[in-house]
Amino acid sequence: MSLPEIVSREQWRAAREELLAKEKAATRARDALNAERRRLPMVEVEEEYVFEGGDGKATLLDLFEGRHQLVVHHFMFAPEWDAGCRSCSGFLDQIGHLAHLKARGTTLVAVSRAPYTKILPFKARMGWTVPWYSSYGSDFNHDFEVTLEREGEPLERPGVSCFLRDGERVFHTYSTYERGLDGLGSTTGFLDLTALGRQEEWEEPEGRASALGAPAGSERIRYHDEYEE
Repeated sequence: MSLPEIVSREQWRAAREELLAKEKAATRARDALNAERRRLPMVEVEEEYVFEGGDGKATLLDLFEGRHQLVVHHFMFAPEWDAGCRSCSGFLDQIGHLAHLKARGTTLVAVSRAPYTKILPFKARMGWTVPWYSSYGSDFNHDFEVTLEREGEPLERPGVSCFLRDGERVFHTYSTYERGLDGLGSTTGFLDLTALGRQEEWEEPEGRASALGAPAGSERIRYHDEYEE
């Protein structure tokens, strides 16, 4: 096994401070990239997709549960499979309490091509509470490029797509795939992908923090059992 070099405390501190400068630069660069992502244009979703979930049939608008934003985890689970993807399962395992996303007007769901009759027992086995819907029979996965055709056969890949609601109009704002999911799982990680971001006053472009008519994001943080819908 190759282990780190052994040095004195003073040498470690000097090396750590040198790395810290690079870490801060990376944080500033990430903030700038997130701001650029929030400035992306959006496209209206006009296709009337139909999903199946715990309450029966649902539209894409229904998946918002009345909130302003929707984050969809494209969970790889093809109709012919008996269980969901192991990597996607590991991803879903690390997602924290959804109350913190909901407090910022954002709903998180998983969507797979497998029929809901296959999703339900697997979800119960894993003990997940994240809402999970089947897109079986619709073009949703193909349209958002997580089911691709390769030599005439469907090929699944993981992804995350973000949507924004204006009344009953739904807009697609962002998608990322495969390695783009690295590091996701936290509340702030998901919010950084959305058009409204973390809804903090320091974020660019200006005006997004008050878009939901509520205090800035950090001012709304509560214990997860203290939020009101």
